[in-house]
Amino acid sequence: MKKQQQPSSKIRPDQLVLELFDRVWHHPHELEAIDELMTEDYAITTGGNKIQGRDKFKEWIKAFQKLLLDAKTESVDIFFDKAESKVVSRWVCSGLNNGLFGLKPDLKSISFTGIAIWKVEGNRLSECWVERSSYELYRKLINESEEAKFV
Repeated sequence: MKKQQQPSSKIRPDQLVLELFDRVWHHPHELEAIDELMTEDYAITTGGNKIQGRDKFKEWIKAFQKLLLDAKTESVDIFFDKAESKVVSRWVCSGLNNGLFGLKPDLKSISFTGIAIWKVEGNRLSECWVERSSYELYRKLINESEEAKFV
């Protein structure tokens, strides 16, 4: 396994997150960028589940992006602490529904909001905690599915 070299100059923590959004969450979804942007033991807690390690994170992203085609995440607001050890982003994720929540894939355009907090170590993201509007999106998709039955 090739060890990544860390750049000698300090990268602003918000730039790490924006690069993550641009390279990983936008087409063509460069999952190899995770090796550059995150520590090897990177962990993300999302939906109450903790995913540990870059390889597991890549697997989780691949699975998610199969359920949300053409997925992209846009930062609405982003800031970091004075010590540059944490970054907070408020964002919107959108794409085409290909079976989120086990529902029928209808390829309709959907979006949801979220907030993430990242821990930064050196020039890499090391941990993340995500809260997203999954319940609200689920209810909306269920309601639309129920309404479609009566059309």
